[in-house]
Amino acid sequence: MSWLLLSPGVLWMTLFLVLPMLMVLYVSFWTQTTFTVEPKLTTASWVRFLTSPTYLDALWTTVRIWLLVLASTLVVGYPVALFIGLLVRNKTLQTVLLVLCVIPFWTSFLIRVLAWRPMLGTQGAINMILMKLGIISHPLEMLLFSELSVLIGMTQIYCVFMVGPITFMLSRIDPNVIEAARDLGAGFWRIFRTIILPLSMPGVVVGAIFVSVMVLGEFATAAALSGRKTNMLGNIIVSQVGSLKWAFAAVAGVILTLLMGVVIAGLLKVVNLRKEL
Repeated sequence: MSWLLLSPGVLWMTLFLVLPMLMVLYVSFWTQTTFTVEPKLTTASWVRFLTSPTYLDALWTTVRIWLLVLASTLVVGYPVALFIGLLVRNKTLQTVLLVLCVIPFWTSFLIRVLAWRPMLGTQGAINMILMKLGIISHPLEMLLFSELSVLIGMTQIYCVFMVGPITFMLSRIDPNVIEAARDLGAGFWRIFRTIILPLSMPGVVVGAIFVSVMVLGEFATAAALSGRKTNMLGNIIVSQVGSLKWAFAAVAGVILTLLMGVVIAGLLKVVNLRKEL
């Protein structure tokens, strides 16, 4: 009976996840010509990727941006989650605050990305405010069409995916536990280090998985805000598919999938989510 219940999910995952991934792996070994690809097995595309400084640099850029965005979303998102999940005890108000965090997602993804251009440009709002305050004397050109602009855009877009899971875990903490720690003379930082942070770690890991999967597969934000100066693996895949170089795109796709798998497996080692959730 249990196998009958599992069979729809297993069949769905096999047809629409396992088989497509195996097909991508298979295509990565096909012979790629200028405009066509033939099912003759070769490692030429793999050798080209692994020996090219351009593509290896794109791999390193992807890892670097992922680490920076993961850190920035945690730094920005954790205090917000701490306020909503721990300091606000009214469930209605918690819901309202979380909805406010999600409001940007009511608009198109591309609109949210492109909206940063007038904000970060040399004549943009941020530069104008900084100049009016006397903090800078001339516009900062590094704010747009740079890796910094990509980091800013991705942090704003994906921060909510860090806030939600952490807020959920913090809201489950019994206030009596924190009160008891205060009665025993523990200060805020000791309570945070010994009680709040450990109990919120499952939320941090879930949020990190959400952010990691989306950032590692990104291409639109990097292309729009860096002026195509920042190339991630997602951008490589898009450009190769556009050039009808399916085999090479498949190689980049396999490497990106392996990278995601390693990242998720590493994060799951931090906390036993099945036990904690």
